[in-house]
Amino acid sequence: MSGTSPQLDTTALGVTVPGPPEGAVSRRTLDPRTAVAILLAASITIMAPGGLLFVPAALVAGMLLAIAERAWRRVLALPLAAATAAAVAYLLPLAAPWPVLGIIGVMGGFSLRLVAVAGIAAHLIETMPPTRFTAALRSMRVPHAFTVSGSVLLRFVPTILAEARAVRDAMRLRGLGGWLDMLRHPVRSIEYFTVPLIASSLRSAEDLSASALLRGLGSQPRPTSMHPPRFGPADVVAVIVVAALVTTTLLWEAGR
Repeated sequence: MSGTSPQLDTTALGVTVPGPPEGAVSRRTLDPRTAVAILLAASITIMAPGGLLFVPAALVAGMLLAIAERAWRRVLALPLAAATAAAVAYLLPLAAPWPVLGIIGVMGGFSLRLVAVAGIAAHLIETMPPTRFTAALRSMRVPHAFTVSGSVLLRFVPTILAEARAVRDAMRLRGLGGWLDMLRHPVRSIEYFTVPLIASSLRSAEDLSASALLRGLGSQPRPTSMHPPRFGPADVVAVIVVAALVTTTLLWEAGR
């Protein structure tokens, strides 16, 4: 008897063969350490004073990541959201010298920065499973408190978005939540949306925390990962593209 197991014809049996393991396809996407580094650099740079200079570079980076991920909706949504926020920030205050419009313009400028960072954060949330993300943080010797919090947050954001869609659909089934209702009764509409969302968010947070503890994320011994994170060609390309965007931004600012 040989030491290898016999091969079965799964086509005849109607069995679906699972895809390659997570570690086998990890090199096709960014390493979590590269994605986290790009996200932190963009957040710190854009949120700093004078950070609006790097908003176009961050938007281009987010769109390129969305194209690599084939998230075509995000490719269209990012420039549209950025253009809307920029119009509110710079064009709306020119309509009339009202203090309210000035406050709304300031909020629009802050929203523009958030949109630029959100494009990169969305790629991290959509492409990085919590297992790879946790393994990458452990390889960087990140403290357990940040590792557990980051893993729960990475799973918490998609859960909250799904809960928000469920609450919105429930409101529509009951004839609530339309644009006319929001304009007529904005406080009541916000209450109908936020109260169920907060309640479901608390339940989801407790479930995710319990799941994280059951998986041993809070244990003191360092577990061994079956597929250790490794840098690949995608990481090199991402670093080169980000460096080119930053260099182009600085040269453009110097030439003004």
